[in-house]
Amino acid sequence: MKKYIFLIAFISLPCLLFGQINFDDYFTEGTLRFDYIRAGNSEGNNIFFEQLKKEPHWAGNKKNIIDKFNYGHYKYLVYDAESNQLIFSRGYNSLFDEWQSTAEAKSLNRSFYETVIMPYPKNKIRLELFQRNRDGNFSKQFELIIDPKDYRIKSGKLPNYETKQIVNSGESQNKVDIVFLPDGYTKDEMEKFENDAVRFAGYFLDCSPFKENKDKFNFWIVKAPSEESGVDLPGEGIYKNTILNMTFYSLDVERYLMTPDVKSVRDLAGTVPYDNILIIANSSKYGGGAIYNYYTTFTSDNTDNAPYLIVHEFGHHFCALGDEYYTSQVSVEEYYNLNVEPYEANLTTLVNFDSKWKDMIDKDTPIPTPPTDEYKNKVGVFEGGGYVAKGVYRPVFDCTMKSRSYNNFCPVCTKAIKEMIDYYCTE
Repeated sequence: MKKYIFLIAFISLPCLLFGQINFDDYFTEGTLRFDYIRAGNSEGNNIFFEQLKKEPHWAGNKKNIIDKFNYGHYKYLVYDAESNQLIFSRGYNSLFDEWQSTAEAKSLNRSFYETVIMPYPKNKIRLELFQRNRDGNFSKQFELIIDPKDYRIKSGKLPNYETKQIVNSGESQNKVDIVFLPDGYTKDEMEKFENDAVRFAGYFLDCSPFKENKDKFNFWIVKAPSEESGVDLPGEGIYKNTILNMTFYSLDVERYLMTPDVKSVRDLAGTVPYDNILIIANSSKYGGGAIYNYYTTFTSDNTDNAPYLIVHEFGHHFCALGDEYYTSQVSVEEYYNLNVEPYEANLTTLVNFDSKWKDMIDKDTPIPTPPTDEYKNKVGVFEGGGYVAKGVYRPVFDCTMKSRSYNNFCPVCTKAIKEMIDYYCTE
């Protein structure tokens, strides 16, 4: 009898260089999805197996399948079980990571549903999950041997919702495929959802550096109606029956619009080829959120901020850009260790600034850089970012990752976005 094999271990992850992997040697069509529960508190967490699922599409690039960016609080590695060859890897974050830095996590244990995906393997694999520790190094949390022929891997009919491609730039494996999912749109509001998705795709493609790379993006929609219109507003005692269970006041921050129902999010997204998930909440209230390689959210009808919301939040989701502001309310406490260089491309503690944007700064620009008129339009090192006024620095005085400003990504953020686009779109 085939068995799932679990191994919990905590070891350091060495820095290794890996050669090019031939996709077709190890993978076939489709996606393998590993679902699990992460549970714990501010002191630590454990991982508990939930399910394995086969989905019909794999939209990812077939050449760049080993992660080169080292972004994220977590990462997962996939090895061919027989040869011990690393064949796939990816970094990511989750809502648990943010919750773990809140005051609540110091006195309460909680669990969060999480998933990771990979191309569907031909042969047995070993999946390893890692977390980044406070010192910036990775340790292994979980290991699982998976036989792709195991009958317990779920497959079957997909959710029966209409899907549509609203922007077609070419074959998925050489493009960035984005799927818009609806929440809080009733059956009678599906036309509104499609129109909203087309509008937001327009905002996205009119913003640099996406505008200059618009031929590298595909957009899809999944027309999945909710029973009720709108989303939860717990602070006002409003609760709605919606398909993705989105809610304001996530992590006790009114504007933070997220959903703990990651299983339903993945189930809907899996009906089309996708790399990135964007969820539109049917609401006029200001709000949104995003987590690296997790999902992006924003509201449909907050007219003044809609263009900014999609591109700012996508910056988090797509290439792990950090928030450069430090005056707005957040739930996390001491999120960054000031003795460690952040992994985010647009933040630094100056612990290892040579690894960041130092080569983009004019030689006559001081480090740190004073916020005076002389330097407001230059790349420098401006103190304040990552939710704190002292000890974390950002590249420019202002940027889309700092203020509610549309089409205002700084040169450092632009570079990070372009590098990720190229990674997805290598032919």
